[in-house]
Amino acid sequence: MAERPAGPDGIVVVDKPSGWTSHDVVARSRKVLGTRKVGHSGTLDPDATGVLVLGVGRATRLLRFLTLLPKRYTATIVLGAETSTLDAAGEVTAVHDMSGVDRDDVLRAVAGLTGDIEQVPPMVSAVKVGGRRLHEIAREGGEVERAPRSVTVHRFDVAPTDDPLRWRADVECSSGTYVRTLAADLGTALGGGAHLTDLRRLAVGSFTIAEARDLEDPEVLPPSAGVRHLDGIAVDEALAVDIGHGKVLDRERLGVEGDGPWAVHGSDGSLLAVYEPHGRRTKPTVVLVG
Repeated sequence: MAERPAGPDGIVVVDKPSGWTSHDVVARSRKVLGTRKVGHSGTLDPDATGVLVLGVGRATRLLRFLTLLPKRYTATIVLGAETSTLDAAGEVTAVHDMSGVDRDDVLRAVAGLTGDIEQVPPMVSAVKVGGRRLHEIAREGGEVERAPRSVTVHRFDVAPTDDPLRWRADVECSSGTYVRTLAADLGTALGGGAHLTDLRRLAVGSFTIAEARDLEDPEVLPPSAGVRHLDGIAVDEALAVDIGHGKVLDRERLGVEGDGPWAVHGSDGSLLAVYEPHGRRTKPTVVLVG
């Protein structure tokens, strides 16, 4: 029996369409790319659109270095109505008269939600409590106590629209930040309630919407793209052999400084491995050759 040809290795940046779960995108990408080895670096809500970064083939092992990258989103925040999911997909659970809220009120509240803040994960999130994901509990009609989490909102810009209860938002934030929670918290800070709609992710780290491709027409970037935010070094062929064997190396021999991790490239620019500190030495976290 002929051996099945190997599939591609690399990074794919998809512009996720609305109505698709991140799992749906992975499943379709497996068919389009001709390989089972596809994973994503972090979920995007089904109703949301925008940047979803996939790892393909051996590059799935690099996804751990992408999950904690900062994100950028745009969205519309609708004042005056709370929903069960904190976005437009849920049922309205409370209505507030917020016709008296003005621009200065909104800007003051936004300022209080910028920087290092605490967020309670929504019940529709993938966070696990007691071994179960919150969205699974929510689908059964349940609700559990959730501990607040520390996140960082680097930038939270808002602009009015023709509708005084709808504000366009542009948010840059740390990984783990829920923009729908940010919208709900803004409503609460203004003495009422709010929910989110039209969520679009514009960037994951250095991966922007300009790089994103249609799901049916993907571009497979080289594995090195997945660690382009890490400090990188190039090694000669002799050292590349030891790296391919996964050897622990002295920092001096590897030629690295700082806290790592480090992307290690061959003389042709291809990614060989990612190394991290190991006491006074270094060890491979991921090896892509050998």
